[in-house]
Amino acid sequence: MTRPIANARDVARVAGVSQSAVSRAFTPGASVASATREKVLEAARSLGYRPNMIARSLITRRSRIVGVAVGNLRNGFYPAVLEALSDRLQAMGYHVLLFTAPAQGDVDPGLQEVMRYQVDALVLLSATLSSRLAAECRASGIPVVLVNRVVTDDGVESVAGENRAGAARIARFLLAGGHRRFAYVAGLSDSSTNRDREAGFREELRTARLPDPIRLAGDYDAHRAGAAAEAMFARGERVDAVFCASDHMALAVMDAARRRGLRVPGDVSVVGFDDAAPASLGAYDLTTYSQPIGAMVEEAVRLLATRLDPQGLSPRRAGTPSPGHVARHVVVPGELIVRGSARPPPTGLVTVDGRTVWRDDR
Repeated sequence: MTRPIANARDVARVAGVSQSAVSRAFTPGASVASATREKVLEAARSLGYRPNMIARSLITRRSRIVGVAVGNLRNGFYPAVLEALSDRLQAMGYHVLLFTAPAQGDVDPGLQEVMRYQVDALVLLSATLSSRLAAECRASGIPVVLVNRVVTDDGVESVAGENRAGAARIARFLLAGGHRRFAYVAGLSDSSTNRDREAGFREELRTARLPDPIRLAGDYDAHRAGAAAEAMFARGERVDAVFCASDHMALAVMDAARRRGLRVPGDVSVVGFDDAAPASLGAYDLTTYSQPIGAMVEEAVRLLATRLDPQGLSPRRAGTPSPGHVARHVVVPGELIVRGSARPPPTGLVTVDGRTVWRDDR
């Protein structure tokens, strides 16, 4: 004979508590005494009870699901961000609904599908959304946070590294190391990260009265970046330093240089951006500008937390911005991590947390 499906009333009766106490025991962040929670969980185990999250979402108008879109999983930086973000959201009692967004093109169709699940918030890693969909999210009260992207649309908040300032520091580092002939391997031209990194690098070279760097289109793709760099080296371009808009591309550029018989950094220095895990591997030992993943994730979660009521008790739709709400854009500071892929300047090197970093007086 099939056992009847237990409900919250059954659990409350067996545990000797109210039905509201049962609800609070299964609600992350809700106020309930530890002894009461244990009694409820023990009763639930004995009855084989599982809370019906769909039914609860209809009552609270909260799904406790955060949609996360990732634009480039081939870049080792983003899987690391995704893992840290997922761990942090799950610790807050949220589930993560992941989908991959195209590296180029419109992300809206995929996001429209995710929104069918009544997500409480959206986090976009290395992806952007159209102004139309941003307005739709705003009207629906769905908070949106971009990580490593910035847009000017009202209501879309962002967390990014020091893209412009970091690239400018890289230029000063290379200049201080005696480099004078530069190439820049660009990411996607329409991405805010690439625009800021390229602008910061070029501005410093112009301040030093040097010509613009040779520009190679890498599109944040290792194969394109490597092929473009190898073609440049094959032409005999007199380049003594290459700055790449991501570590992912910088590693490919180092491989291309070595295939052409060039020594790194003896003949050409290579610098990346992100400080992704592969950058520290002995085979590459890449000099790069860091984007601290832990700090970026904490800032993204902080932005979400101010718009998400953890107990789902707000009478208005969770995530609806208060009147006069101004979207916040957080910049997380990084460091220029000096390793073996670039010829260092004679001064400015310091040790911080066991790593060599370069700091100037600006």
